Amino acid sequence: MKRISLFGATGSIGGSTLDLVARNPDAFTVEVLTAGTDWQKLANAARATGAKLAVIADETGFAPLKQALAGSGTEVAAGAEALHQAAREPADLMVAGIMGAAGLKPTLAALEAGVTVALANKEALVCAGELMTGTAARSGAKLLPIDSEHNAIFQVLEAKERISRIILTASGGPFRTWPLARMARVTPAEAVKHPNWSMGAKISVDSATMMNKGLELIEGYYLFGVRPDQLSAIVHPQSLVHGLVEYIDGSVLAQMGPADMRVPIAHALAWPERISTPVSRLDLAAIARLDFEEPDRARFTALALAESALAAGGCRPCVLNAANEEAVAAFLQGRIGFLDIANIVAATLDQVSSQTVDTLGAVAETDAIARRAARSFAAHRLAG
Repeated sequence: MKRISLFGATGSIGGSTLDLVARNPDAFTVEVLTAGTDWQKLANAARATGAKLAVIADETGFAPLKQALAGSGTEVAAGAEALHQAAREPADLMVAGIMGAAGLKPTLAALEAGVTVALANKEALVCAGELMTGTAARSGAKLLPIDSEHNAIFQVLEAKERISRIILTASGGPFRTWPLARMARVTPAEAVKHPNWSMGAKISVDSATMMNKGLELIEGYYLFGVRPDQLSAIVHPQSLVHGLVEYIDGSVLAQMGPADMRVPIAHALAWPERISTPVSRLDLAAIARLDFEEPDRARFTALALAESALAAGGCRPCVLNAANEEAVAAFLQGRIGFLDIANIVAATLDQVSSQTVDTLGAVAETDAIARRAARSFAAHRLAG
């Protein structure tokens, strides 16, 4: 049986992972479950799976979590240091489902310990790609992508020296055809309603701005070791083709599947084998057509900002990610408008100077500087 550690057990990735684990009780055993603040949901998951350790990041959740798991045999811990230590627990696979820069430290700890990581947290690679890939190379750990697009590429990728380009597909989000004047009035409730995928609020907003696709291009650079100019994005509204690889002979290999995160998660959980899933199968005759179009970078400037950050390298992706996280949070709280998100990211990139990000401390410092700048721009926008 494969030993699983699930970080971010109460989020959407965690829920899909737990569903697959429950459907395959002879294939997986759960070692560690973690959550941010939802101790009740974490306790329920720990009892259902028989997890050996449950860790809540919010230390105020320790007492109720411990009480809820009394007599279950599950050990309980809380706080950032406990998360870090839990990531080093023996396991065959860590599912890294903690969203945002907060997931970087435990993911890096798992890689240092030689644990294979199924990565759903794109921000960790965006912030510290060279640090993470270098750590994995030294320890012998593997990075398996869970993002549907990167998992698609992983499934059809041959030797990278034979690649012409990698193409990631984007749904275009809910505002793909909206004029800018209407996009300026977008509400948080509208932005989190993705047309195809069921996701958390932050990633749904990133999809709506197309920043998500920009972050994925940066992630792809570190995952697959290709040049920035070999990575591109194309809008595919149906979200059925998840990624394509074009080879030097003109062949293009694509991976297709339903818009259900259990497909890429199942692939990563079982790799190099496969397990069955309950997802609906594609009916190509009913689908009838697949549409593709170039992204409109004039309206979705976040994508262009991410592409520029990838080309510049260094700390620019880290600054981009930190500014975006702060801007999205401000938007979801109703403090700024939808179009202000990309504007704040652009202003932050202009203000924060370049510096090296070759250590965890340097990454944290750059992240903090960028967040302060982005919060200042958001406050100024509100005051204005």
